[in-house]
Amino acid sequence: MILLREARESDLESLLRFAQIPGMFNLPGDPDTLRDRIRRSQDSFRKKFRSLDETKYTFIAENLSDGKILATSMIAGQHGTADSPHFYFQVGHEKRFSETINTGFIHGTLTLGYETDGPSEVGALVVDPEARNLAARIGRQISFVRFLYVAGHRSAFRPKIIAELLPPLNKRGLSPLWEAVGRRFTSMDYWEADLLCAKNKDFIFDLFPTGKIYTTFLPAEARNAIGKVGKETEPVAHMLKKIGFEYRNQVDPFDGGPHLWAEVEKIVPIRKSRTFRWKMDQIFSEGASFESGLLTPAATHEEFRALSVEAYIEGDALAVKNSADGFSEKAAELLALKPGDSVLFMPYY
Repeated sequence: MILLREARESDLESLLRFAQIPGMFNLPGDPDTLRDRIRRSQDSFRKKFRSLDETKYTFIAENLSDGKILATSMIAGQHGTADSPHFYFQVGHEKRFSETINTGFIHGTLTLGYETDGPSEVGALVVDPEARNLAARIGRQISFVRFLYVAGHRSAFRPKIIAELLPPLNKRGLSPLWEAVGRRFTSMDYWEADLLCAKNKDFIFDLFPTGKIYTTFLPAEARNAIGKVGKETEPVAHMLKKIGFEYRNQVDPFDGGPHLWAEVEKIVPIRKSRTFRWKMDQIFSEGASFESGLLTPAATHEEFRALSVEAYIEGDALAVKNSADGFSEKAAELLALKPGDSVLFMPYY
């Protein structure tokens, strides 16, 4: 059984382990930074912040059989304010033609843009490499749990959500676009700039070019990475597009990874989320139909928790498919549910 829950301070070592995965830009490898992230998450779940841009919720997938942490993900209440804008490159093109020599070209362009009243943001999704092919589909669970939380706490998030996806990296595990553009204008390594961004983004205004960057002048490796995702990120991109996210020709100004946007009310699993009465000891008829999804108590508890279940829905009542090891009883215990309690169920698709 996999428990989806909020991050605890005891998860620090596991998050540090995830940060060491080659090419993993989603998590900083600094213990103090990760410890601060966990504490901010705990305060976010406890509703201790007044402003949405202060909130960041970190989720964990834990294998209850051995206590191993299998995955993590995050959602931020707001990404982009007047003090800390959301930056992006707008991807475009420019047509040029000379009648004198009867020759024309279409040049790719990148133009720096920013928003001071930004969307919510999903990110920092990391799955233990050993858990990626499990039948439980850990990646789907840890990704969708963020949307489950949004469905139950709409006022804690903006009307739109963005996902910043990782681009293909070169053989040295570096971002080709950063090496071609970012490093040339800042003289910093990617990680240096990324860590500085968390504290102060003024250097982007000060150092990045404000006019058009013609991608014609960039190395082919950098041009080919713009708006693309790495092989390991392809399933995530496919899933997000399937549930309502779309690419708007905007990419990360550091690494060129695509930004996918969605309106909260149009995200399929959020739109299909409903509350039900929890029902125990359900006897299912032969051929009963079940729906896969995530389940969490509708009422606020001390710690956010959710489970992936096979749900049987009848009217306003919901029961879960049992198993030889008493899954429904364990689910009720883990989620502190009693018959008749209100639960929130979100189907995967």
